[in-house]
Amino acid sequence: MSTISRRRLLAMAATGVAAGTLSACASYRPRGERAYSQATVPLPEPGLQFNTPAFGSPEMMYAAVVDEGHNIPAVPYQQIDPRYYRQVVPDPTGEAPGTVVIDTAAHCLYLVGNFGQAVRYGVGLGRAGFEWSGRGEIEWKQKWPRWFPPEEMIARQPELEKYRARQVPGKNEWLGGMEAGVQNPLGARALYIFQDGKDTLYRLHGSPEWWSIGKSVSSGCVRLINQDVIDLYERVPDKTPILVTSGLPGSV
Repeated sequence: MSTISRRRLLAMAATGVAAGTLSACASYRPRGERAYSQATVPLPEPGLQFNTPAFGSPEMMYAAVVDEGHNIPAVPYQQIDPRYYRQVVPDPTGEAPGTVVIDTAAHCLYLVGNFGQAVRYGVGLGRAGFEWSGRGEIEWKQKWPRWFPPEEMIARQPELEKYRARQVPGKNEWLGGMEAGVQNPLGARALYIFQDGKDTLYRLHGSPEWWSIGKSVSSGCVRLINQDVIDLYERVPDKTPILVTSGLPGSV
């Protein structure tokens, strides 16, 4: 059973974000956890191009996979617009290599490489996915996060009451939330976006709802196919710069 320290909640309250942290996109970082940094594909460096053949076919990229003991099912990629498959494309952003750029208008996320290249991923957006834009950084990352439904969601769906965050009597610890798993709304990974040292409540996260890629749905922030968010997680370290914008010339 995971816990969240009261110290962290108080710290977030000081910046005015504690209430929002337990949101549709929210999860937390257990005390003592270190961001996973074993990158199978390193961040682009000067003189290094993305290796297009390494991406493989859609069948290979979106095949079933076992990750941290979780069985992620294969994605029926044939039912997704091919433009949203993970792929190397000409960089439409003009940003520095290593920058993550989200084009909410096109439902695409770019990781900028060198030599005018970028890796493009399709994303799905919820209401929260349109609530923040601008520049920030990926402050930290989490593998298989727990999910805490917000108060308003519990009010609409009483069956979620069992996932409510609750304080351990007499202790500075909090329990609750949905355990990590393939049906967890945050999926296999979550990346947390901060701006000027403050939590924006904007998350990039995995999702079992592959059908929502390229679409805008009712809840959540920026969701990727679980296989894609695992790939992105391995490519970006903490403190990666990020830009969220509503449109890029020539990005379609």
